[in-house]
Order: sequence, then structure tokens, then C-alpha cells
Amino acid sequence: MTQLRIRDAAAFLGVSDDTVRRLVDGGTFHRTTDEAGRAVVDGRQVAEYARTRSTELADPASGVKSSARNRFVGIVTDLVVDTVMAQVELQCGPHRVVSLMSAEAVRDLGLEVGSVAVASVKATMVAVEAPALQEDLR
Repeated sequence: MTQLRIRDAAAFLGVSDDTVRRLVDGGTFHRTTDEAGRAVVDGRQVAEYARTRSTELADPASGVKSSARNRFVGIVTDLVVDTVMAQVELQCGPHRVVSLMSAEAVRDLGLEVGSVAVASVKATMVAVEAPALQEDLR
């Protein structure tokens, strides 16, 4: 069983340590202690909770069919637009997503700082990395 410290679980979920403690108190996560006596929760329970919460986000394009399975709902936090190209930055929960697109596309989408948008990501290769030891995360 993968165990996560309270603060790590909170960081992965984008919530406070206190929120994770309330989730433990409410029975969402089972709390144990590790060899060092630190409070830990089951990583599988945290993953399931994160998966459940991710479907609760309001997707303004929910009626749109797409083959892209990686969709991140977020708010536009920065725009850099010149005459031809633009850089759009979204904050999607704890994730920062940056997209390069045409300035025309930014205008057509009506994007501005504060707009809600969906970043759809489809790639032929996505790298997943894992630290050599779980301790590297702590």
C-alpha cells in the first residue's frame, strides 16, 4: 500500500492539510502512522478521491464531442498576444497549462485574463515519471 503524508496528499489534491484532516475525520481517508510515527493516508484512497473530484469540475464545453481524453478546465491567468501568435496560460486546479496558438484563435475564442477555458491535450507520447524512491516525494 502506498502511504502519503497528510501534507503530500494535500499538495496532490490542491487543498490544505486541514482539509485532508477533515476528510480523515469524515471517513473519506483511513489514517495510519508510518514507521517514523507520522500520520499517513492510503495513496489509493487519495487517488480515487482525486478522480471523483476531477469529474465534478464544470466543463463549459461538456456538450462538445472530442477524441482528446485529457481535458483541463481552468481560468486564463496570462495572455501574450502579438500580431500573429499568442501564448495563453491557464491555471487548471494545481496545474499550469501553457498553449501557443494563433492570435486569430485567441480573438475567435474571446479569451482574456479571467476567462474560463478548457485545455484539451492529445499527444502521441506522454512521459510518466516516478521517483526512484517514494521518499523522494517527502
